[in-house]
Amino acid sequence: MLVVGGLYSICSFAAGIAGNLFAFVLFVSPIPTFRRIIRSKSTEQFSGLPYIYALLNCLICLWYGTPIVSPGIILVFTVNSIGAVFQLVYITIFIIHAEGSKKLKMLGLVLGVFAVFAAIVVISLYLFEPASRQIFVGYLSVISLICMFASPLFIINLVIKTKSVEYMPFYLSLATFLMSLSFFVYGMFKNDPFISVPNGIGGVLGVIQLVLYFRYSNSGEEPRAPLLDSYA
Repeated sequence: MLVVGGLYSICSFAAGIAGNLFAFVLFVSPIPTFRRIIRSKSTEQFSGLPYIYALLNCLICLWYGTPIVSPGIILVFTVNSIGAVFQLVYITIFIIHAEGSKKLKMLGLVLGVFAVFAAIVVISLYLFEPASRQIFVGYLSVISLICMFASPLFIINLVIKTKSVEYMPFYLSLATFLMSLSFFVYGMFKNDPFISVPNGIGGVLGVIQLVLYFRYSNSGEEPRAPLLDSYA
């Protein structure tokens, strides 16, 4: 039994580490976009909203992964902590180079994100007991992750309409699938549906993206940077 328990723990840890590594690929994917923004000293036609959504998602999932909410899933905390830092850096660069009205809008949205996050922390700490606290924050994390699925759904719809993978780079589709699969397995090992269910959905979307890529990748077009960023 000790051997089985040890193997179980090793497999669970390995799945979580793999999810962190594949998520890192997604976190660094917007770097070329922000290099362009820094070089041109302008946000051009780029939108900062995906990074605002991603920051809120990372903060909620980060809170869910803390020991005070969900003991034993520290790898959920680590991946979303790293993700939150990346989003803050991207948002800061965006605000620095944005025009006046866009700058104020982004500042307001960032303050709104932290206000929402602070409210979630206070409510979950003072209005819920430990068991119900995990359920409350867990449902919020699932809702947040499902909302983030708007990005791959948008890309899938675009690929089907245009019959082109121009805005769906293969490595991002593969990383999305592998990250979702890893955290789905991690959630199954931890017997945590708040992790396994949304990442299972993300894995299905990842498979669809890969199938569409191989279906339409013969057009000879070079994939561009994605229109939106997705973090599961």
